[in-house]
Amino acid sequence: MPVPLGKGGRKAMIKFLVGVVVGILLFFLFIFFGGGTTVKKIGEGLTDTGKKMENLEEVIKKEKDEVWGGVKSGVKKKILQEEKEAPKK
Repeated sequence: MPVPLGKGGRKAMIKFLVGVVVGILLFFLFIFFGGGTTVKKIGEGLTDTGKKMENLEEVIKKEKDEVWGGVKSGVKKKILQEEKEAPKK
């Protein structure tokens, strides 16, 4: 005698079985297309990309600091100049 799954139980079971089938399919495709060597090549490419991104981040950070350093000092000079020029009561 089958056990009643209740409301939504059948959908959950179907999703689970589809997930298992997809997982098995992905596993066999992974083995078919080279397995570990493919993953190693992809990993090396990602490592190179990561190093390039780190270099770009450093350049952007330096440029940002230079720009904001100039802006902040310019703003300070302007404020101090306005204070000197303002008439004292």
